[in-house]
Amino acid sequence: MPTTSDFRVFAAAALRSPATMGTFLATSPAASEVLAQVVPRSADPVVVELGPGTGAVSEAIADRMAGRGRHLAVEIDTELVDHLRAAKPDLEVIEGDAADLRKLLADAGAGPVDAVVSALPWTLFAPALQDKILQEIAGALAPGGAFSTIAYLTGVVAPRGRRFRRRLHRTFDEVMVTSTVWRNIPPALNYVCRRPR
Repeated sequence: MPTTSDFRVFAAAALRSPATMGTFLATSPAASEVLAQVVPRSADPVVVELGPGTGAVSEAIADRMAGRGRHLAVEIDTELVDHLRAAKPDLEVIEGDAADLRKLLADAGAGPVDAVVSALPWTLFAPALQDKILQEIAGALAPGGAFSTIAYLTGVVAPRGRRFRRRLHRTFDEVMVTSTVWRNIPPALNYVCRRPR
């Protein structure tokens, strides 16, 4: 459950770097659960989380993993990295840019991953950066792996949101959209993508 400290740290990061945060509030527990549904409940999965912030989605992922496998969280903001390492010592936090995902995973000794879960603010990124990160995700997934990412309802119908969705369809053979999670600020839906092209 998010704490007052989590809220302060997240808000400070959003003020410091709005282009990498996208919102002043962490993902709600309801939206986090939807995002984490791609995490396998069996065997020992390797799961990568992009943009964990203060760890709201990390908790939902950890609940599904139940102590199995590896859960790696890639965060670009140094202060959020420090917060996560202190608040969630069981989480394997990697400081770095999602655009370098495969290198970061290789450096961590993590092979192909079973799931990538992302709360990155895609519509704030330049098209070239979106393409780069999506190619890194596609290249990191194991056969049968899945990619899950949040999209705020306010941005889905905007031109940037529509362009991002087209990029998903160009990168993955299957792109499914969940129903809207109204218990999130702002309301959100989730893209679940499989079978990189």
